[in-house]
Amino acid sequence: MKKYDIVIVGGGVGGCAAAIAATSLGLRVAMTEETTWLGGQLTSQAVPPDEHGQVESIGRTRRYRTYRDRVRAYYRNNFPLTQEARENPMLNPGAGYVSALCHDPRVSVAVIDEMTAFARLTGALQVFYRRKPVGADVAGDRITAVHVRNLETGSVETLEAPYILDATELGDLLPLAGVEYVSGAEAKSETGELHAADEYEPDNVQALTWCFAMGYDPDGEHVIDKPAMYEFWRDYVPDLHPVPWSGKLISWVAIGPIDLKPYDRVLMPPPHYASLFKYRQVVSNTIFSDAANVHDVTLVNWPQNDYLLTNIIDKPDDVVEKALREARELSLSLMYWMQTEAPRQDGGVGNPGLYLRGDMTGTDHGLAMAPYIRESRRIRAVFTVKEEHVGADMLKLAGRDKAVKFDDSVGTGYYRIDLHPSTGHDNYIDVDSRHFQIPLGSLLPVRMKNLLPACKNLGVTHITNGCYRLHPVEWNIGESAGLLAAFCTKRGVTPHQVREDKALFGDFASLLDNQGVLRSW
Repeated sequence: MKKYDIVIVGGGVGGCAAAIAATSLGLRVAMTEETTWLGGQLTSQAVPPDEHGQVESIGRTRRYRTYRDRVRAYYRNNFPLTQEARENPMLNPGAGYVSALCHDPRVSVAVIDEMTAFARLTGALQVFYRRKPVGADVAGDRITAVHVRNLETGSVETLEAPYILDATELGDLLPLAGVEYVSGAEAKSETGELHAADEYEPDNVQALTWCFAMGYDPDGEHVIDKPAMYEFWRDYVPDLHPVPWSGKLISWVAIGPIDLKPYDRVLMPPPHYASLFKYRQVVSNTIFSDAANVHDVTLVNWPQNDYLLTNIIDKPDDVVEKALREARELSLSLMYWMQTEAPRQDGGVGNPGLYLRGDMTGTDHGLAMAPYIRESRRIRAVFTVKEEHVGADMLKLAGRDKAVKFDDSVGTGYYRIDLHPSTGHDNYIDVDSRHFQIPLGSLLPVRMKNLLPACKNLGVTHITNGCYRLHPVEWNIGESAGLLAAFCTKRGVTPHQVREDKALFGDFASLLDNQGVLRSW
């Protein structure tokens, strides 16, 4: 039995932010991670930052700004940049247009390792890689210990702490500890949301995506072996409603998420918004002074490899393994199609110069270490953020132009309510939102006293998950959860008491302010 002040299960974006914050206040923290990389979406899932357009100046925590600054500094300190790139304060290393900071996932690994280095060297933070939660000890309304399996040896270790943070991608601790939660799409009758489902659909979740890094060698021949499911995925047509998909999933034609109309996409034209390669490009040889052997690289997280067949939440292990294998096969099939059959703009077919960059994702098979999970189990919270609080359409119906203000705000965020096609056969739900806050009540389970969500598993709905699931918001959720656990430890109070007692919340709000957590826009 290993004892700590806080145990964080999950080393993704939120888990790392929580660990950095809690150890900065002197707490001893254990963090577990199923892969060999910290960083989740930023690293092992190979998803460059999805961020709002004001992130360079506002709408993120001070530590998230530091993370972004260190990414740029890493390039300046370690790469032979052109003078123009080196002097550019807004350097976008990959020149992708999904973010102003598209970059190699390995740089994020290095930066997160730097940001946790002091805590790890002093013993304040102990990271357990290749560990999966398999059980929890519960006494009344408290979790007393978490059991994790070593995926290399099979042995089970027990980690004990007064506070437990669930920073897993799927909210894995919630069922293990008997925490009340919801998954899938809530019914309109329950949430009153304009875009909610007519009936509760527990198996209706957003697609997951098995991303991969893809380079382009104009003179090379890099065609991979034909995937086992190639014919199935090449001919697969999603069955979606209320608007059908545009045809085959693997195609250069894809539905626009906002207007649900089909649009022609292309692989590599001059830079414009139809270019899939430019969308999440993370290596651009234009920034290097010596680029003789540098090929452009993109991270493939496109409509064409969104996996829609099966919800993996609360399913038997064999069902989950089959679904994840199919998701990997879909991504490999997309790659093979692009190399061999995809129409080119010059009238030919196939792009054999495309190749997998498994070195960039840390794998032998060439795909990311882990799938990109968009939607998790979500706690039944003291307060649940609904579409009426942040969605532009419902706010307009209520005569409001801005998101609802929360007196117990512990952070901010902004992104469209962006739901990808789902396992319940919904096409995109992509509607405007307003600049929003993260209420403390959404971090508090209705019953459990010492568990806090630190990822996408806070009190939101299927709909509002669409704007609370992005990188800077997940970071803020994790950071605020880590600071809350530290505050409660030092003051000898519970998270629920912090929300209920105005004086206590005022003290906690001051801590957030001093730590650089923006609580309002």
